[in-house]
Amino acid sequence: MLRSIARFHAFKQARPSRSFHSCRATLAQAQPQAGSSSGLQDAPIVQYVKRKVEERRKLESEISGEALSEEDIRRVRKIRELEPLQEAWVEWNRAKESLQETMALLNDPDPTMRSMAEEEYATLSQSINALVENTFPSLLVPPSKTAKLSAIIELRAGVGGSESALFTADLVRMYTRAAQEMGWDVSLISSNILEAGGMKDAIMEVKGQGAYDALRWESGVHRVQRVPATEANGRVHTSTVSVMVLPLTEEAETTSSDDDLFKMSDVKLEVMRSRGAGGQHVNKTESAVRLTHIPTGITVSMQDERSQHQNRRRAFQILRARLMDLKMNQEMLERRDIRRSLVRSADRSEKIRTYNYAQDRVTDHRLGMSLKNLASVMDGEGLQDFIKALQERHRDEMLEDVLAQQ
Repeated sequence: MLRSIARFHAFKQARPSRSFHSCRATLAQAQPQAGSSSGLQDAPIVQYVKRKVEERRKLESEISGEALSEEDIRRVRKIRELEPLQEAWVEWNRAKESLQETMALLNDPDPTMRSMAEEEYATLSQSINALVENTFPSLLVPPSKTAKLSAIIELRAGVGGSESALFTADLVRMYTRAAQEMGWDVSLISSNILEAGGMKDAIMEVKGQGAYDALRWESGVHRVQRVPATEANGRVHTSTVSVMVLPLTEEAETTSSDDDLFKMSDVKLEVMRSRGAGGQHVNKTESAVRLTHIPTGITVSMQDERSQHQNRRRAFQILRARLMDLKMNQEMLERRDIRRSLVRSADRSEKIRTYNYAQDRVTDHRLGMSLKNLASVMDGEGLQDFIKALQERHRDEMLEDVLAQQ
């Protein structure tokens, strides 16, 4: 019973550095301490909540009875901030006391009374589980500052030549289907399509609340193992595609004035004629745009739109997304101690996932998690299982950081 309470205890004891897979294994092996009141109270997350509730009570006692001072106003704000946690704590204690009372009836000689006690015990156990696994973490983990942001996905063919380009096109299709499944608007804003098939590179725009937070973990190297259509001897080839997911804010005209992420004087703007197949506008006018952010060396080229104004707007949009991504990663490393897991999560050169067609298997190397239905993943539906698991891992890491602040 009360599996999660012991699981959080094991979670605390096993920290810091380990993989998501080994973490889950540790939690799964933890044995519940049934009926132990001290065991319940010793769970790290419960102890942390208890300290926060005691902090709230102390603040209440420090408020003066006369006119509120600036310090009192600060205390009142903190008290209000901790109020949901106080309510959850009251619910926790009420459920814990009821559980202790019910335990005494589990050995009642009356079968009817014993059966009722077992049902009540199961209900209370579920309530306590929900408080520990869901309610407490949701109140302790700070809300994401990027929860409302949309996303830009950049894909580039890597090792593998034409096969890598073909897989780039497959990933564009996968992310398109996944975005549609999640109710987001998705569009291909730039692509370099090869005559032999596939894409050398592509940029996608995914608009919708939560798009960035869900897709941000797709950044990294995606590896595919399969037999190319042109392979006569049936040998399996390995190819790679690099993916980068960037935060997309509400569109703004940042083509003539300074931005909170860059100064216009730091941006070199060049216009040129578009190249490649495309229609009457190609090579007729100087509609292509290239931006270079001098301090960072970030370069953005855009030529897919029909006018210079549209390409300029798109280019500044991509530049802003890349600079915001750079800033967020720097803040993340400055805000926390540089743990190995954080460095890995920010490393875009890391191989994060393998798509093995011969074995009909997709493996996420960060999670140690494999799915056997490759077609489901490539159709977007199965990808959501990886996305949810990665979000859960992130929440676990954030909660671990909170509990470490003792």
